[in-house]
Amino acid sequence: MSDPTYTPPKVWKWEEGNGGKFANINRPVSGATHEKALPKGQHPFQLYSLATPNGVKVTVMLEELIELGIKEAEYDAYTVNIMEGEQFGSDFVAINPNSKIPALMDVSTQPETRIFESGAILVYLAEKFDAFLPSDPAKKANVMSWLMWQMGATPMLGGGFGHFYAYAPAKYQYPIDRYTMEVKRQLDVLDKQLENNTFIAGEDYTIADMAIWPWYGALVNNEVYEAAEFIEAHTYKNVIRWAEEVSQRPAVKRGRIVNKAWGNPDEQLLERHSMDDFKGL
Repeated sequence: MSDPTYTPPKVWKWEEGNGGKFANINRPVSGATHEKALPKGQHPFQLYSLATPNGVKVTVMLEELIELGIKEAEYDAYTVNIMEGEQFGSDFVAINPNSKIPALMDVSTQPETRIFESGAILVYLAEKFDAFLPSDPAKKANVMSWLMWQMGATPMLGGGFGHFYAYAPAKYQYPIDRYTMEVKRQLDVLDKQLENNTFIAGEDYTIADMAIWPWYGALVNNEVYEAAEFIEAHTYKNVIRWAEEVSQRPAVKRGRIVNKAWGNPDEQLLERHSMDDFKGL
């Protein structure tokens, strides 16, 4: 169904506060809205993020590197409250002109290196520490293909299905049907890939798993959008098996709660500065 009262104008004009969960921070221009300095810790990496699926990708990667004993991957993580517009602060925009979390600074380099976009951060860390990304060209191409699949597919899940099913101020059948069909197609792609593979790109756990799990693992486990029953998540048995296996990794258990500011208080860690921060959680 469409809205019979709406005809698109010849030239679109922004109306502030246009409805929906994120209306107070949505705007059609980029750049900083206010001056705000970011905190800075003592570790090689400074992460400014939130435990959304895109943020979890990076904290899981950092925790996996630390789990391997790579001390050079130690990091300080600070929460960026995107609902309050903190991603539009001047220091954050200087790291990420796109004003999206996560944003990472590698302060061990001269000059310091800024990295934004979660996929780019995963590749940077994997190449810097030679971990979770194969060196063999064919295997690396396979991992990179699945990483790029996630980057291209997930906007249909989050901005498409998630928005119209869970967040839009009014529900319309056409967009929900359109994006539900696409999300189920994506889950079918993953389910078939995982039928004969332990992990997304084969038998080795890689950055492809770290990128895909926070979105699609959370979806089938009903941790985003409360839509598992609606999409019949139980039918994607290989995805469910894989999601459970990834979720049991110690680094994943830690990484998923870093910069988390909602839910069970025992699963929230607003800032992370050392392994000691996880004690008691």
